[in-house]
Amino acid sequence: MTQDKNGSKKSASGQQVRPSRGASKPQSRHQVVIFLGPPGAGKGTQAERLAAEQQLTKISTGDILRDHVSRGTDLGQRVAPILKAGQLVPDDVLIALIRDFLSRMDSVRVIFDGFPRTAAQAEALEVLLEELGAPIQAVPLLEVPDDLLISRIVERGKTSKRSDDTEAVARERQQVYRQQTQPLIDYYAARGHLRRIDGVGSMNDVYGRLQQALE
Repeated sequence: MTQDKNGSKKSASGQQVRPSRGASKPQSRHQVVIFLGPPGAGKGTQAERLAAEQQLTKISTGDILRDHVSRGTDLGQRVAPILKAGQLVPDDVLIALIRDFLSRMDSVRVIFDGFPRTAAQAEALEVLLEELGAPIQAVPLLEVPDDLLISRIVERGKTSKRSDDTEAVARERQQVYRQQTQPLIDYYAARGHLRRIDGVGSMNDVYGRLQQALE
């Protein structure tokens, strides 16, 4: 292999060697997706499929909390009495737990489902992700009419035998969801991260819309 005065590489036969595709600037190795959607919208199913197909880690703050408690880490010892008392874990502790989890990843490729729950948590998470060089790719919001959500949950109750899958409980959940999540929707919409997705149709149809929203 030789190099001419212009810096172009040539093979031993004198032919110019073109740079390989791999020589181009690589895309970011990080991918962060935050799922939003009301109970019964199917976001858990869609998040699981996306995680499997795009090699993302689905983050559960509950799993992280229990892991630290079981390992007896400093954070775990701080969290254990809070959990035992049935109290909410402070935001700064949750962010510290997530920081510890993400900082041990070679590439931050994750899906958040169930966190953040408040605008304050969303702001703290975004600051952390920026520090790690892993900005949010998108925040998909699955939207399904209330009546359809209620019927889905009630139907699920018939097969799962869950005593809490009743129409009255389902309607209460929707009300709580709207009160708690609207500030998050506004927060991410203002930052251009929100992607509204029609959650009505087959799982494949909805997943196709999700894929398009993430492109």
